[in-house]
Parts: sequence; structure tokens; C-alpha cells
Amino acid sequence: MPWTESDSPSFRARHESTDADDADLVLDSLERTRARLSRLFPRTAAELTVVLHRRAASLVVANPLLPFAWFATAPAARRYVCGWAGSSELHVLAPAALDHRASAVRGSREMIALTAPALYARRVIAENNRELCHARAPTRLRLELRWAWLLEGAARWFAGQTEYARPAIARRLRDGDSPSFPPGLRDATLLGATVIDLVAREQGELAAARFASRLPAGGARAALSNAFDGRSFKHTESAWRSHLARLGSLK
Repeated sequence: MPWTESDSPSFRARHESTDADDADLVLDSLERTRARLSRLFPRTAAELTVVLHRRAASLVVANPLLPFAWFATAPAARRYVCGWAGSSELHVLAPAALDHRASAVRGSREMIALTAPALYARRVIAENNRELCHARAPTRLRLELRWAWLLEGAARWFAGQTEYARPAIARRLRDGDSPSFPPGLRDATLLGATVIDLVAREQGELAAARFASRLPAGGARAALSNAFDGRSFKHTESAWRSHLARLGSLK
């Protein structure tokens, strides 16, 4: 099937010719996400190309490290790792493939449909984070792994995935050990957003955006102390675990 391109004011999509309507939907979702993030972050990212893949195998060809990302993600969240963000391109499964990958539980289709906006939000967060912008490749990778709970969590929260994640959170709490605080690498995709959700609820969206844009040298404790006006780490952990239990209650 021949590939073609579609355009919107800020983005370009590359896709198979029969996916033109789906590409327009993805571009529209990216434009709306960019408009929202422009009110929260000093800089956004434009002139990006989103590449729509019909099969997971095609994603792996574009990024052979993707299977390692699947393996490193907790089973409850693995199906929601459906793409990756580069400096000038976003690679993601096409909408029909995303829909096929979703589970039958409530919210799964809605959550997975927001994959492209989440990848774009991840790109915007990197653009606004001076620690990442100024880091060389090996250092940047170490930072991204160390701070995965913040970077991935913020991307998914700002894309709107968290409100649909309660069944997946409930499965994670039911099937696995008690998560660490802040969430470890395996839980970053799913539970990292719950930390951002707590910041936004208590301090507001702008505070959550500032929180996502800094990687303090003091580590997670320093970041969380700053986010909650100097509140103790133990107090914040207790508040987060109560918040996580509420999100996973499915009520």
C-alpha cells in the first residue's frame, strides 16, 4: 500500500493512503493538545511529523529498542506503550491498530486513543526541561530512566489519559507488589501520572507543568518537596498512597 502525507497547521502525518481520514483525526488531536499545552508551558514543539504504523512489527523496525520498553513496563500498562517520540518525529500505531490493541475494560479504548497526544506531550516536556536539553546522549538516557515516573507520568497526564486509567491502576494494585514511591521504571507509564494528578489537584495545572519541567539535582525527594511547598516526603507519600487507592477503587 503506498504511503502519503497529510498536513495540519503545526504537524505533518505520514501514513498509508487508505488511512487519510484517521490521519486527519490524529492531526486534529495533536493540534488541540498543542493549544492546551501552550497555555501551560513556555514552549511547545511544532513542525513534527507523526508516522502512523498499522502493525506493532513496523514500530519495532523503526525503533528496535521498543521491545525492551514493553518488557520493562508492568503488564497492566504494557498495551499502552504504542509508540515513541523522537526529536522530529512521533511514531505511533494507527487508530485502527490502537483500537485493536485496547482491552474490553471500561476506559481502555479512550486511554489508548490518546497515545499520539501523550507522545507529543512527552516531546513538549523535554523541550521545556533544561536538564534534558543540555544533556549529552548517555547522560540524557540516564536522566530519562531515573526520572521516568515524572516524564512519562506528566506526558500521559497532560494528554488526558489518567482519567481513563482507573481499571488499569486497579489491575496493577491487585496483581503486583505494593508500588514504590515515586513509582519505579516498570510503573512509570501507569502510576507516574497519579503523582502528577496529585500535584495538579493540590497545587493546580501550572504547578504540575513547572514540576514536570525540572529535574532537581537533589532527586525525587527535592522535586516532591518543592512541588508540595516543603511538605515532608513521608507526608506526601501517605497522601499519594491514599490517592492511588481511591483511583484504583473503580467506584
